[in-house]
Amino acid sequence: MMDRINDKCAFEFFDIVWQEMEELRSRINEGFYQKAVELILASEKAGGRIHITGIGKPSYVAGYIASLMSSTGTPTYVLHGTEAIHGSSGQVREGDVVIAISNSGETAELKATVTTVKNNGAKIISVSGNSESWLAKEGDAFLFAGVKREGDALNRAPRASILAEILVLQGLSIILQDIKGLTPVQYVKWHPGGALGKLRENEK
Repeated sequence: MMDRINDKCAFEFFDIVWQEMEELRSRINEGFYQKAVELILASEKAGGRIHITGIGKPSYVAGYIASLMSSTGTPTYVLHGTEAIHGSSGQVREGDVVIAISNSGETAELKATVTTVKNNGAKIISVSGNSESWLAKEGDAFLFAGVKREGDALNRAPRASILAEILVLQGLSIILQDIKGLTPVQYVKWHPGGALGKLRENEK
């Protein structure tokens, strides 16, 4: 049997994350999403598509958000963060929108990808914790998703910053869902599997 573990650091992490998300929320005011939503709707109206990309851990955020947005009325495709400069940017057409995620906003591989898709005529929605970063300045729209503390003693491994990116992009997905008037019937049609794929009694 192990001696009782010291779980104090986990509770401290929860407290730090709570504080960081409260501070992030204070920065999300009316108009925060305006430009990003306008870019997406204009692209879709013109027949364009939405893509999302990131390097390292943000790439997993990209996969989740692409799935979430697709299931709530905004078809979104994952663009591989490094393969894009080796031909995968061919999935992005002129007038498409690419959501690019990087906490620092200075990741070299993502810079190359963003430069490539911009040269091909895409619009960029930048998601970063650094409003003065290269990525923030290169974006046609910018969504701040920053934290000061990741939640552990090293303050290096992405924890709170990943949660910030997810929450900010979930907020974007909710606005788009609301604009498009997603109904339970439509949602179930796109999501027939599992418990979520059944209409509830009050939805029939």
